[in-house]
Amino acid sequence: MSVSIAALDPSVCAPLPVLGQDVTVPLVTGGEVTYAALDYAASSPALQRVWDDVAAYAPYYGSVHRGAGYLSQLSTDLFENSRRTVAEFLGCRPEDQVVFTRSTTDSLNLLAAAIPANCQVFVYETEHHASLLPWRDAQVTYLNAPRTPGQAVETLERALADRDPYGPALVCVTGASNVTGELWPVRELAAAAHAHGARIVLDAAQLAPHHPVDIAELDVDWVAFSGHKLYAPFGSGVLAGRADWLQAAEPYLAGGGASRKVARRADGGVDVDWHTTAARHEAGSPNVIGVYSIASACKALTEAGFDNLVAREQELVSRVREGLAEVPEVQVLSLFGDDAPRVGVISFVVRGWNSSHFAAALSAEYGIGVRDGLFCAHPLVRTLLGSDPQDPGECGAPEAEPGERSLNAIRVSFGAGTPDEHIDRFLRAVTELVREGAQWKYRTEDGRCVPDRGEAPQV
Repeated sequence: MSVSIAALDPSVCAPLPVLGQDVTVPLVTGGEVTYAALDYAASSPALQRVWDDVAAYAPYYGSVHRGAGYLSQLSTDLFENSRRTVAEFLGCRPEDQVVFTRSTTDSLNLLAAAIPANCQVFVYETEHHASLLPWRDAQVTYLNAPRTPGQAVETLERALADRDPYGPALVCVTGASNVTGELWPVRELAAAAHAHGARIVLDAAQLAPHHPVDIAELDVDWVAFSGHKLYAPFGSGVLAGRADWLQAAEPYLAGGGASRKVARRADGGVDVDWHTTAARHEAGSPNVIGVYSIASACKALTEAGFDNLVAREQELVSRVREGLAEVPEVQVLSLFGDDAPRVGVISFVVRGWNSSHFAAALSAEYGIGVRDGLFCAHPLVRTLLGSDPQDPGECGAPEAEPGERSLNAIRVSFGAGTPDEHIDRFLRAVTELVREGAQWKYRTEDGRCVPDRGEAPQV
């Protein structure tokens, strides 16, 4: 595998302090409990360190690249230093650019707008919609879900070798699945892409928060990820990598900041000289606080010892998988098999349970937040569940009633801020719900399974 799991001692690394770790929530059965946030794959809680850094900067907030005043100059320095911090965190090459965006989705749509004419795009059906859908103006080849890392490489090699005409090509692949958490053979896929004259972009939304990502070492052309999955609280993302396609493309947004010089022509039109730096695709006033929060998170993870964070997370992964394996009714979803390396993202279904019903009971009766649905990866989840791609069911809105089989799954995800107690409570809750059933009655409301407040607890 191109990304390996560090075999270190997790005892040397405690959970990192995160916001919300002391928040209590009411239980439908009475009383309150500390909330167990086990939905990191959707949005991770912000690190306390990040929040403190942002709070310290907030009084000095000023316009970026546009002001002569002290606060503007300070904010500009902070913004550009954040760019350098992110580049170092990602192991960028000297010629690479770091462009700040709104999210992973925004980053990949930016790249999709920058690919050359007649570019062929190759993407696995297993991708998150953020990397599956942006390529609307390109010739797209969707690759079937592989069942081994080797099969993933072989499938890509065949597709690239058979392409006609032989021109510019781009491969888009995830680093870690947002459904199964499994690691993909990124380095091998990059080698296959380059051997056939193609480029590759890595969707690192689920990889970067859980494992070091090094652009040069993986030999990928671009990396995209989101701050809100990297323990940063605000709406910013990153697209980092090769500059040539980005420099040659029209600006992603036209406006101030992207333009270097604008002049009226004699015929009444406008001539524009666009920037060739990352600013070309950062028109408008940037989200300085969001960018700074990403840089702060990068520093915090690095200073905490990312390898030790990985080792501790792997212990949690093992505990969750072993605990779920003790419940015969639970089926963990996997593409590459039980032995495949993975990050702290695990999806499963429970025999005899509607997934939305199960997730609702975890929340209402145990104070545990997980995700149920198709996780914005509809083709992959349907493949893993063995259902037809045309079967009903949509992300976050199951159609089955409590107790009926649903075409969705349950996802538990965790990371650097997860306490041991949250994992223990989750495993206990799964066991109790399967063996004893829910203590409360539930109903479907607006597509969601919710506690029926008008009903007494089940006896």
